[in-house]
Amino acid sequence: MVLNMQEAPEPTSDVDLFRWISWAQMKAAEEWIKARDLSQLQAFTLGFLVKNPGAIQRELAEVARTTPANMSMMLQVLEQRGYIERRADATSDRIKRVYATDAGGAIIAGFDATMAASNDAILAPLDDSERAQLHRLLTRITAALPRPSR
Repeated sequence: MVLNMQEAPEPTSDVDLFRWISWAQMKAAEEWIKARDLSQLQAFTLGFLVKNPGAIQRELAEVARTTPANMSMMLQVLEQRGYIERRADATSDRIKRVYATDAGGAIIAGFDATMAASNDAILAPLDDSERAQLHRLLTRITAALPRPSR
């Protein structure tokens, strides 16, 4: 049975509240990605390539936490859509470097601004001093946790 948000139990712990906030941000990202007819993996890969042009397929698979075969199939789709191009490496013809095209960069442009707007909407009930206090408290909590690898 699938519950909708009206049937879901009320959050009772701080961790439940964190999950709710994470869910709201995740939904904003999913909607933005879906509106561009991209999968999460495609959007992530394009974003990575914009910031790291010339990555190799193996590196992309590792950072995206997917298999090389899955990455290969996904890159074929992005290439067919004109969002990436593969070029031979200057030192080895066996190595292909992957680059986002202008169209690939354009399709994901605005994601960071959308996420910033989502953050602002989530934190809208707080004034500036409450936001600063929340930031200090979250910084203390996360200082004791291992850093996420991605």
